[in-house]
Amino acid sequence: MPISAVDVIPLAFQHTKRQLIQPFRFGQWTRLAVVGLLAGEAGSGGCNIPTNFNVPQHTPTSRHFLQSPDLSSLGIDPAMLAGLVAVLIVSALIFGIVLMFVSSVMRFILFDSVLARQCHIRAGWTRRQGIGFKYFLWQIGFTLATLAVMVIVVGIPAAIAFALGWLTKPREHLLGLILGGLLMFFVVLVLFLIIGVIHVLTKDFVVPQMALEGIGAIEGWRRLWPMIQLEKGGYAGYVGMKIVLAIGAAILVGIVSIILGLLVAIPTALVAIVAVLTGKTAGLTWNVFTITVAVVVGSILVAAFLYFMSLIAVPVMVFFPAYSIYFFASRYGPLGTVLYPPVSPPQFSPPLVPAPARP
Repeated sequence: MPISAVDVIPLAFQHTKRQLIQPFRFGQWTRLAVVGLLAGEAGSGGCNIPTNFNVPQHTPTSRHFLQSPDLSSLGIDPAMLAGLVAVLIVSALIFGIVLMFVSSVMRFILFDSVLARQCHIRAGWTRRQGIGFKYFLWQIGFTLATLAVMVIVVGIPAAIAFALGWLTKPREHLLGLILGGLLMFFVVLVLFLIIGVIHVLTKDFVVPQMALEGIGAIEGWRRLWPMIQLEKGGYAGYVGMKIVLAIGAAILVGIVSIILGLLVAIPTALVAIVAVLTGKTAGLTWNVFTITVAVVVGSILVAAFLYFMSLIAVPVMVFFPAYSIYFFASRYGPLGTVLYPPVSPPQFSPPLVPAPARP
């Protein structure tokens, strides 16, 4: 019989406690932090830390305060800066694609780790690259489709407004712009909700099918959709309960992350200020070398901070996959068989009868 979204909560809590605390294994905790971070399971992973520092310059008093500074006065070649920006954009695009593939494989490693209560990154990476590539293709297609829909939803109304002259003379069409903007806001909000639900259902209910049967994401959705149609209330309750749990987990992890993050950020900021002042005293200027060093050091600090935050969020990373596994196990036979293996009946051997004595 299918288990409700509410009844699954204690099962997921019990599973998380057994995997992380009974017994406590620091090695598994750190490996799960890496897997969960790369799989995108850490909810509070986005952090913007500036990597450029504005060194004060002695400017004449006649210069206007809001006037943009000349790059040559800062010792920066505009052509060099433009080339560096182009390289960074291309590198970020390539890095994003590579990270999406790594995230696709790590999604299955996280599923295996929670299901088996054991985390083995190297063995999982070797075993899950094939099915991870299928999920990677799904993510690429889903991202492109999302961008296309957003361009259509936002671009067509913007083109109509421009053709009607609303954008060239906005003061004459304030009412239309306000009403159109409100309508656009709600349409985009509904679109984002639909995209979020599709993403959640894919990683929670399609990924287990791909992991256990080796099928593609489209085939997984073809099987999942009839299940949702037969039990709309159950899956709607799951999505609603997961939103409530995610909000509670985000608040709890956020409070702890802010407290511990300040303990790390304040010394790091002091060291960075001392480094900038020391470099300025030594006569260093912003050039290709110093900008590259600043970007590399900033990236390392961001990665270290994200990993530090993921260590705090490991229980959340285990709880939510366990929550989806226990909910789906009662609705998907292969997963239920793995989670609750059938107990074979005891085998009784017949009693040994002594052979009759020879005459």
